[in-house]
Amino acid sequence: MSVSRTPLATALERGSLVLDGGLSNQLEAQGCDLSDELWSARLLADDPGQIEAAHTAYARAGARVLITSSYQATYEGFAHRGVGYEEATALLRRSVELARTGAERAAVERATARDQAAGGDRAAEQVWVAASVGPYGAMLADGSEYRGRYGLSVAELARFHRPRIEALAAAGPDALALETVPDADEAAALLSAVEGCGVPVWLSYSIAGETTRAGQPLRDAFALARGVDQVIAVGVNCCEPGDADRAVEIAADITGKPVVVYPNSGEEWDATARSWRGRATFAPGRVTAWRDAGARLIGGCCRVGPERIAELAAVVRNH
Repeated sequence: MSVSRTPLATALERGSLVLDGGLSNQLEAQGCDLSDELWSARLLADDPGQIEAAHTAYARAGARVLITSSYQATYEGFAHRGVGYEEATALLRRSVELARTGAERAAVERATARDQAAGGDRAAEQVWVAASVGPYGAMLADGSEYRGRYGLSVAELARFHRPRIEALAAAGPDALALETVPDADEAAALLSAVEGCGVPVWLSYSIAGETTRAGQPLRDAFALARGVDQVIAVGVNCCEPGDADRAVEIAADITGKPVVVYPNSGEEWDATARSWRGRATFAPGRVTAWRDAGARLIGGCCRVGPERIAELAAVVRNH
């Protein structure tokens, strides 16, 4: 199916787009074991069909932007499992290919349904792919991505991130998602590492209240992206839905850029019991306020599945 490709930045100028939800919870719902340190990245080698199926589920639900399974995929993490450099590069590129294939599969299903219902209109909505670049702490697999302050310099962090960024960019994603960033220093390193890669990026912090996880004021953290043309959106993810409300306003005010927002369900992870506690507070009804404040990429993160994304997509379509 041939669809003319509109740049993601251009699409954001026209209105809001729906992101997908948590990849890990959908994989678990499909029966996958994610207890490995590589998390969902392990499936890139062991069971890529499950990743493709998860992407398809979100595209079916109405997601227009799919985020790849490369969040925890790093050369260092793969090397720890005995995966060499060339194979790791191929797996990083595979993450982009699987998202594309999942989007295409859902598009064919929608087009077939329209053919049956409306006599042959095969126009398809475009779906964009964002290659996930998770923080350094994700590679450590010890919760460091929710603290930051790794004891590394900005230059050292940039050197860590650059090879993976180059591999993902070579796979041809529509954007790089610099996501779940806990620390403004790491954000500075990531912005340095993406220079010259030829792919637009969004920068998304993990936050607590009105600060990064490392404790820096969001106004200062967002200001790093102000005036950086390669950055097409700025915002937050993997945070409390309530914290996202104010963060969207701050991001728009400080940067003047489209805002990206995809919080968690609102439940809390009990590390001792290894289970989720509390009540989900992610509600599609928040979307209107986020859009009014400047959000243009809107979705969910941990524990937000296809059903919630379908509800969110309905709100966006009808707004």
